[in-house]
Amino acid sequence: MFTWDQRWEVVIGLEVHSQLQTQSKIFSGSSIAYGAEPNTQASAVDIALPGVLPVMNQEAARLAVKFGLAIGAHINQRNVFARKNYFYPDLPKGYQISQMELPIVGLGELEIDTEDGAKKIGITRAHLEEDAGKSLHEDFQGQTGIDLNRAGTPLLEIVSEPDMRSPSEAVAYLRKLHSLVRYIEICDGNMQEGSFRCDANVSVRPRGQEELGTRTELKNINSFRFVERAIEFEIERQIDILEDGGKVVQETRLYDPDKHETRSMRSKEDAHDYRYFPDPDLPPMVLEDSFIEEIRATLPELPGAKKARFESELGLSTADADVLTADRDVAEFFESTVNATKAETKIVANWMVGELFANLNKSDLEIAASPISTAQFALLLDRIADNTLSGKTAKQVFAALWEKEGEVDAIIEAKGLKQITDTGAIETIVDEVIAACPEQVQQFKDGNDKVIGFLVGQVMQKSRGKANPQMANQMLKDKMS
Repeated sequence: MFTWDQRWEVVIGLEVHSQLQTQSKIFSGSSIAYGAEPNTQASAVDIALPGVLPVMNQEAARLAVKFGLAIGAHINQRNVFARKNYFYPDLPKGYQISQMELPIVGLGELEIDTEDGAKKIGITRAHLEEDAGKSLHEDFQGQTGIDLNRAGTPLLEIVSEPDMRSPSEAVAYLRKLHSLVRYIEICDGNMQEGSFRCDANVSVRPRGQEELGTRTELKNINSFRFVERAIEFEIERQIDILEDGGKVVQETRLYDPDKHETRSMRSKEDAHDYRYFPDPDLPPMVLEDSFIEEIRATLPELPGAKKARFESELGLSTADADVLTADRDVAEFFESTVNATKAETKIVANWMVGELFANLNKSDLEIAASPISTAQFALLLDRIADNTLSGKTAKQVFAALWEKEGEVDAIIEAKGLKQITDTGAIETIVDEVIAACPEQVQQFKDGNDKVIGFLVGQVMQKSRGKANPQMANQMLKDKMS
């Protein structure tokens, strides 16, 4: 747990760029597919040839509105595109088309879970803008290459209020936002490919002071762990400067995960430095009431509502409900299994959070790519519920299913894993164990209840794991009482 001198209060706000899941760019028909050869997906509009005009992609507006509705935000029905002027080699126009005074999404909020309970993080705005290109340094000795494939890719920049007070709160907010944009299918959330990336604004101030400290911006961080570590480093750096009598400089800094440090990139510009003004090539975008209501009707059950339902209707613990609703595909796999099996809901949750997640993580797979379908998973749990399998033998069947060795019942038959539930057969084994373990039997009779675990283990060993452990447990107790 990261701690710092509590005489100082930390103030954090995040700016998150989510790449919208459209088929084409925000102002042109160029593809946004990842991984194409450099400069093969850059049209005349994207590279800003003279005389070309941008045309707004309606799907980008639809996805932005969908996000706004999901966070309970105000939707600005009249919003304006502006030119943000700056000069980088990967910005072909010499300006970026963005939104400033009239963004598409206004004030909203997102609730996170903290050690002190639920906390609401304000969202100031979410605005549409185009992405820039990419500078390539690695493949050019002493030179820089420019790939404009990404130029014009539609982004939704989501700007939080400075409501977070620790790195852990910042990560909790970022994870919640990441889950939401995937839930409502506006962004694939792929941080490695840059479709979900974060800038963190960090400042510190003496505890109790209302005035904000001078902030620095940590740029383009692409993993939850790096966001947390970058903010931790920056907090310590700023506190050290202030305690030594210095002043924090407003600037943009880059985080180096290999050296675990931030370093200065450039002085931080204010809005007036970008000389924003309405883009003369794009008229104001006006959203009709019917357009917004059509989008509202497509919203799925959101994570918070689903979590509450899993707790109230399915009886899950808060911890299990958190895990099983963090990802929409996981939640759907869980519900499909619950609806298809006779096993208790808690058993389904335990097997998903345990065996299934462990194997997915080991194989680096998303649940959508699981080798075990919900139908197979449900049938496996049925075989535990009807005492065909014990927990131990069920894991053997799971492993065989994972390796695609066949169907549940065929695997049970082929491997001889059917559980012994015949009372007479189990009684014979129990009698053998009692006769072979007089010392442990006496310990049980003397009040040592824990020794029953050893005796049940002996029954399971003699039955090669096939005896029903609950039946063996009860029979041992009855015979030794």
